This record gives sequence, C-alpha cells and structure tokens, in this order.
Amino acid sequence: MQSRMQNPAFILPDAMQPIQQLFKAVHAGGVDSQTLELVHLRVSQINGCSSCVDAGTKTARKAGVSEERLATVVAWRETPYFTEEERAALELAEAATRLADRADAVNDEVWDRAATYFDEKQLAAIVLMVGVTNLFNRLNATTRQIAGAWG
Repeated sequence: MQSRMQNPAFILPDAMQPIQQLFKAVHAGGVDSQTLELVHLRVSQINGCSSCVDAGTKTARKAGVSEERLATVVAWRETPYFTEEERAALELAEAATRLADRADAVNDEVWDRAATYFDEKQLAAIVLMVGVTNLFNRLNATTRQIAGAWG
C-alpha cells in the first residue's frame, strides 16, 4: 500500500495548528485521558482508519490503557473491562460517528446516559474528541495514510 499524498493538514500550513489546539482543549476538558484515548480508538475502528487505529493504540498504551482493554474496545459492550462512565463515552462516540445509520443518531437516551457521568465541559471535550478524530479519520483514509508511517 502506498499513500496517495501527504496528510492534507500537513500540506496546508495553516491547518495543523488549529487541529492541535482542538486536541489541547479536549485534553483540558476534565475527561480522564484513558477515556479520551478509548473514544479516539473506537471512532477510528468504526471508520476503518488504519493509521489512526495504529497511532491511537500507541497513544492509549502511553496513557496507561491495558492490553486487555485495547484488544476488547471493539467489543466493549460484551466485555467486563470498562467502567460505566467509559461505556457511556464509547456509546456517545459510536452514535456521533454513525450519524447516517439512523434518523435520531444521538438520541436522548444515549445523551442522557453520558450526561449522568460527565458535566457539560466534559461532554464538550468528548464531542470535540469525536469530531477531531472523525476529521483525521477522513483525511487519513481518503489519502491512504500508512499505519506507523508517522512517528
């Protein structure tokens, strides 16, 4: 496999800094870093972005996510390794990523469950993490970025 081009955020000089600022804001939102990394990884799995799954696995590992949890995040509903808080974040992330799958993609039940565990600032951080991850998934999958190619 060969990439089609460099990641567009690197080609347009003014694009990467705002994206990095969003990541910085997300991580200042009060959500546990392991939860954010699990959200990033699950969204990337859904979108089939090999580059982001690879990078996300490495970043999650650095944040302290166990191998057991990394291996089973794809099946988080059927495993005992995730807290109720993490499950609510993962459910919200999946719903917000799969917008076209149903008319009311992020229904009140999904939102309310997440709001049980996260305040407004934390919800904002999770929603922004989902959005930025989806952005990178689309950039990387479209241009066929190679897993492991960037440090």
